Amino acid sequence: MGMALIGYKRNSYGGRSMKIDKTYLVAGGDLRQLYLAKALARQGNKVYITCFDKAFELDKHLIPVESPAEVGEPLDCIILPLPVTNDGFTVNTPLSHRELLLDDVLALAGRRTMIFGGKIESGFYAACKDRGLEAADYLEREEMAVLNAVPTAEGALELLMQELPTTLFGTKCLLTGFGRISKVLIKYLTVLGADVTVAARKYSDLAWAKIYGGCGIHISQMSEYAGEFDYIINTVPVKLFDYAVLSKLRDHCLILDLASKPGGSGCGDKTGRFRISMKMEGGSANANCTKGRTGNPG
Repeated sequence: MGMALIGYKRNSYGGRSMKIDKTYLVAGGDLRQLYLAKALARQGNKVYITCFDKAFELDKHLIPVESPAEVGEPLDCIILPLPVTNDGFTVNTPLSHRELLLDDVLALAGRRTMIFGGKIESGFYAACKDRGLEAADYLEREEMAVLNAVPTAEGALELLMQELPTTLFGTKCLLTGFGRISKVLIKYLTVLGADVTVAARKYSDLAWAKIYGGCGIHISQMSEYAGEFDYIINTVPVKLFDYAVLSKLRDHCLILDLASKPGGSGCGDKTGRFRISMKMEGGSANANCTKGRTGNPG
């Protein structure tokens, strides 16, 4: 029994943890990164955090720093948010008023520092390679991507409940695309009593939509059925909603765009005939909402 305890130690949380003793920097992100930082500290690691000044309460075992330069010791691992950046130059920091440059974070990394982030862009990979650093995208792990669909779907439900004048029960929803997020959404929406139709390109997806409790139409048929729905949730990062579709929507139809850039709710129509456009930001329930009403073009 004593031999079984070798490699473990009693940590400050009162429990046993693996004796890892590594030094981490968690830079930017939302509450998911904070929970991760806390979990790493529970394992006995030294965890610095930066750009979380909007968070209500920080765990006492975490070490907050105003600037990454304050760390002052070699780092084993740097953990960046999902997505790492929104502009290619600064770290995504929704819980901070401060700007954090990607270059300032990379300057802390040594040859043995591992860098993790979500939705890493090619430019960031190139910057790491130029410095001889290794980076890995944790969103490429399928189990991570699947579970990450849950907070996105729940944030979407929150927005729908805020914006719709009725309950979700009895409403008619068009869900475009049938990937991870749509699979979670159709489960939630049907349980709440919504009538869900999935528009997808693959006929296999339309068959699965029926098994999940919804209906299915081919995405090429959207303009034929567009006028039947109270709201549309888009998960396809392609411009799907052209004039032929938008012109058929009900006057106060909601459009909730969950797709990554460029999204699919824009149609290039210059007449300003958008009803409601809601855009999820970084998978959270924060959105920019603009409301309008359909009228004759021109």
